[in-house]
Amino acid sequence: MQDLKKPTIDKDLDKFSYMEEAAGTLSRRLIAPGVALVFIVLCALGAAATMADAPGGVLIVAAAAIGAYMALNIGANDVANNVGPAVGSRAMTLVTALIIAAVFESAGALIAGGDVVGTISKGIIDPNSVSDPSVFMAAMMAALVSSALWINLATWIGAPVSTTHSIVGGVMGAGIAAAGFSAVDWGTMSSIAASWVISPFLGGVIAACFLAFIKTFIIYTDDKIASARRWVPVLIGVMAAAFGAYLALKGLKKIIKIDMPTALLIGAAVGVAAWAIVHPIIRRQSEGLENRNQSLRILFSIPLVFSAALLSFAHGANDVANAVGPLAAIVHTAESGAVATKVSIPLWVMAVGAFGISFGLLLFGPKLINMVGQQITKLNPMRAYCVSLSAAITVIIASGLGLPVSSTHIAVGAVFGVGFFRERYTERSKRRLEYVNKHQPSGQKKVRPIRNREEQARRRLVRRAHFMTIVAAWVITVPAAAILSGGLYFVMVNLIK
Repeated sequence: MQDLKKPTIDKDLDKFSYMEEAAGTLSRRLIAPGVALVFIVLCALGAAATMADAPGGVLIVAAAAIGAYMALNIGANDVANNVGPAVGSRAMTLVTALIIAAVFESAGALIAGGDVVGTISKGIIDPNSVSDPSVFMAAMMAALVSSALWINLATWIGAPVSTTHSIVGGVMGAGIAAAGFSAVDWGTMSSIAASWVISPFLGGVIAACFLAFIKTFIIYTDDKIASARRWVPVLIGVMAAAFGAYLALKGLKKIIKIDMPTALLIGAAVGVAAWAIVHPIIRRQSEGLENRNQSLRILFSIPLVFSAALLSFAHGANDVANAVGPLAAIVHTAESGAVATKVSIPLWVMAVGAFGISFGLLLFGPKLINMVGQQITKLNPMRAYCVSLSAAITVIIASGLGLPVSSTHIAVGAVFGVGFFRERYTERSKRRLEYVNKHQPSGQKKVRPIRNREEQARRRLVRRAHFMTIVAAWVITVPAAAILSGGLYFVMVNLIK
């Protein structure tokens, strides 16, 4: 009888094959951390070469490495909000989104990122309380390390958090450790805490309102294509107006100061011009399209590509300071031996922030992009359009009211708003029920309102687990970064002294 068992040599070869496969999988997972480590080392070496003769050279090199690490984490976490909806709606591929975001983030940081930043983030700490150079540099180092670690942890668990709030918490914790609770401007901190609620609520409400408009005047009409020809150019004009004003207020504020009325006039002019340009284009695009929702998605795809690019540019111009602000402050203080309330940003420091954000996005961004774009709720181009438009409009409203808001909270809040609105609309909209039943094939049962709680729970369109995880991460970002920074401060101050 033939022995059916494998020879020993075959078993050994199988083991080698399994080991090679496991080693290959492990090595692929280590590519991104390896490239990130190389980038951090190169930034440190570049700082060493650039600042070789400067006082405090060792401290500056260490700060450059930490600043690079912070920039990588901002790219991995924060930038996902700009391109996640467009990717989730399949208006663009992940690779296209990564390239667009990386290019425009870098452009925004280098072109419009400004050359001066405040050394005390958001004015939450009294500068006089940390006027000693060694104390100040230790506080900035602790703030950088703690905020970077917290963002890294949030990215690992899949929670998009505010990098601005992370650095604010880091500065607050180090300031308390250095000078006590009296050093904190608690009025400013209370307004920042209020933004935890204001940002996502505003973003969600505005996104839901636009989605309601689209459903009422385009989707649930008898002639969808005719409605789209009338309203899609208007909606694109509104988006162009919002982004025109948004970039005038935020994206270019480091280059030229523009007040709110002027920004709104710029936005209105851009919006009218966009409507005039796209009206004939939409008419041509819509010719021959079938009267169904799938056809409408084509008309909203191109605006989403532009919105992702513009959001990335504005984000690079604004949030690069989160990475390079403390680093620039450390460089200035180490060189001059004195603490200043505002400092200039050397070009090499700006480059660390700009390219660090881009590398972080390319290496680690896909995880959070998929979370924002696909895992919270299902997005299509119309819903993603509402999210992107909400982000720009909410920032404009908040700027006009003088409210501090987080772009992360706005974008994710808008995604939640779209999802929760869809749940309610699916359950209760009479217009939807009338339209669906009117176009129901003959012989099929009429659709009725959902009244059973079990049925409502089954049809939930927002994943509650993600909702609770993200909200919890938002709530604890500032205190978590503050506690971590406070502990690190005592380590840093002993090392610097």
